[in-house]
Parts: sequence; structure tokens; C-alpha cells
Amino acid sequence: MPAERFVEQLNIQIGNEFAAHQQYVACAVYYDALTMPQTAGFFYAQALEERGHAMMMVKYLVDQDAPVRIPGVASPEVDFEDLVAPVALALEQERRVTVQINELTKIAREESDFASDQFMQWFIKEQVEEVATMSDLLRVVERSRDDPMEVENFMAREHSSGEASDPTAPKAAGAGA
Repeated sequence: MPAERFVEQLNIQIGNEFAAHQQYVACAVYYDALTMPQTAGFFYAQALEERGHAMMMVKYLVDQDAPVRIPGVASPEVDFEDLVAPVALALEQERRVTVQINELTKIAREESDFASDQFMQWFIKEQVEEVATMSDLLRVVERSRDDPMEVENFMAREHSSGEASDPTAPKAAGAGA
């Protein structure tokens, strides 16, 4: 069984991941209302990815016979001043999650919880990608704040293909074996 300190913090992180899911849905809805389907679709996909992260964490705890606590989450921010604001918020959120993931890894190492340390390695790699993606997107929307179609063109060109699933990703609860 994982270290108690790690389990406690991972349960908190499950809530953080569900909160990120909700925030990305709110960002997607904002872009949907602006008739920016490419950008909305990107954020809807990001929302599902965050939910998936939470479910991976749930499955890890279940598989380790550790208690799972699904915390409630605060309402997401839904009012944005312009089309840059949701992306800036998303980048801030990804940077915060990076700190949280690193802290979880630190706890696992301090507790000599090697299985949990190994579990967290995929999330560390994932956060590098997430911060880079949001940083790039922020630069694009800042440059194109007065021309939303340029943002849509960028999204169609750079993010429309849908990524293949990562075979190294942890399994999510409810996703089968």
C-alpha cells in the first residue's frame, strides 16, 4: 500500500484534476459561444484529458487497496474579459498542477514509496507537454487577439488531428482492464 501521506495528497490531487476538468469545460464553452469551434474543441478535449488524469489516480489508489476520496470542487471561472484570458488562466493552471505533481513525487520519495514515485513519472512528463502547449497557445492568442480567425487557423493546423493514445499512460478507472 502507498504511504499514507502520499495517499492523502493524491486524493487532494484527484480533486485538483476534476477542478481542472471543470475549468477547461468553462473555457471551451466561452470559445463555443464566440463561434470558435477549433479552440472550443481543443478545450473540450483538454477537459476530458484532465478527467482522465483524475481517473488514472483513482485507479492507482483502487489497485493499491488505498482509500479513495472524491472531493467536491469549486465552481470554475466563467467570465473572461477577452479571448486571451481563458488561455492565460489555463497556463497558470498547468503551472500550478506541475508544482502539485512535483510535490506528490517528492512525498513519494521522502516516504520511500517507490511504486508511487514510478506512477508519478508519467504525470511529470505530461506536465512538461501541457505547459509547453499552453505557453505556445498563449503567444498565438496574444498576437491574434484582434483576429480570432487566426487563432482558429492555428488550432486547425496544429491541434486538429487528435493525438494517439500514449501506451505508457496509466490506466484510468472505468476504462477496462
